[in-house]
Amino acid sequence: MTEQAGRPEERVFLVVVDESPEMPKALRYACRRAKRTGGRVAMLYVMDPPEGQQWGAVVDLMRQEARQQAEEVIARHADTAVSLTGQPPTIHIREGKKRDELVKLLTEDRSVSVLVLGSASSGEGPGPLVTAFAGKLGGQLRVPLTIVPGALTDAEIDAIS
Repeated sequence: MTEQAGRPEERVFLVVVDESPEMPKALRYACRRAKRTGGRVAMLYVMDPPEGQQWGAVVDLMRQEARQQAEEVIARHADTAVSLTGQPPTIHIREGKKRDELVKLLTEDRSVSVLVLGSASSGEGPGPLVTAFAGKLGGQLRVPLTIVPGALTDAEIDAIS
């Protein structure tokens, strides 16, 4: 997968892709908004760095496996984005801590205009990224943050987007 730069006049809706149950809600919202505003969707997947102090070959194998998993997850959700918007999303795959890599991407990629995150619908709280950026780290964002409640149905998302 390749990274594609958006045109300066387009609104780019960035979604952090993971395996959480609320992420598809955020992706649907971002896709619907992008389609309606003539914008694009960008997707960020952050791989966890290998833990511990393994031998170099083991670390390389762990990275390869993590990259393969990242590409599979991104491809599945990219297909959804294409079906909802009619165009392929911009893809970013990075290694590190989600929060740190998200801030770095927003600093580096000036085409991103809106960050869209899904809020968990379980009783465990809204999720670590929502908690961080809706709180103390909100000042690090240079773009608006849209939080999509994980309990919304697809029809409700479609109605508001």
